[in-house]
Amino acid sequence: MSTTSSRTPLPPASRSPRGAAGPSSRRRRQALIAWMFAVPFVAIFAVFMLVPLVSSFAMSFTDFTSRDVQNPAAVGFVGIKQYATLFANAQFVHSMLNTAYFVLVGIPLTMAVSLALAVALNSGIKRFRTAFRVGFYTPVVTSIVAVAVVWRFILQPDGLLNTILGAVGIHGPDWLNSTTWAMPAMILMAVWRNMGTLMIIFLAGLQNVSAEMLEAAEVDGANAWQRFTRITLPTLRPTLLLGAVLLSVGYLQFFEEPFVMTKGGPLDSTLSISYFTYNQFGFGKYGLASAASYVLFVAIALLSLVQFRALRSKD
Repeated sequence: MSTTSSRTPLPPASRSPRGAAGPSSRRRRQALIAWMFAVPFVAIFAVFMLVPLVSSFAMSFTDFTSRDVQNPAAVGFVGIKQYATLFANAQFVHSMLNTAYFVLVGIPLTMAVSLALAVALNSGIKRFRTAFRVGFYTPVVTSIVAVAVVWRFILQPDGLLNTILGAVGIHGPDWLNSTTWAMPAMILMAVWRNMGTLMIIFLAGLQNVSAEMLEAAEVDGANAWQRFTRITLPTLRPTLLLGAVLLSVGYLQFFEEPFVMTKGGPLDSTLSISYFTYNQFGFGKYGLASAASYVLFVAIALLSLVQFRALRSKD
């Protein structure tokens, strides 16, 4: 009798058993789950951001005013005539010049002061460095209302600034009521309020400057200014670009300072594009205000593009 046992071969395993999900179905399920998590944000963004953006852009080509709110069918399409009307408005042109003045003076001054403070804190000041950093950054997190109240006292005819100037024999002006000095006063306050942000950014950028390269340049006879301009500044190009773009976006939209302190005066000398747009909405000229806001958007985009081309890394 044979004791040889015969094994029955098992059927080959199927590559995709019934009921098992393949790679494509898994990807679809993962995408569906991802969209389920993203839907709340997408819905909020669409309702509160995308729809208003598209609506305001369309509105900028119409003569929509507050009288048309109850009767939208009465709104007429005027096309680029709205923009022609805007640039023919002398007050808007004046606000553009004010904004350009604020930006062209304020950005370089803020960057220079912030960079000087960052360099001093990075190398020159050894003791109480943390206290200085906190002190310089404090205005950034302070309410603009509180800042404006303090600066209105400082800039009064008998305020702190004129008292200091009087101590050295200089008769200070009535800063906020002078068509000549109101905007420089706004710039001075903006520099003080924003230098802390850039100082922190520049401090981070200075950590990337090669100490060995600076020491080698010093050994070769380069003085402190040469080391700063030939080594430190080129290394800081990406950091300078970031700071310039951040300031441009903020300074082109400057609104709180004149709104709280001068109401755009005296004689519109501190009226900005943002303030002009705000006033047009208040007057019920929604189409004109929308056009002004998109002119500001284009200005921000163009200035950012110029800065990217000027300060981008050459590597």
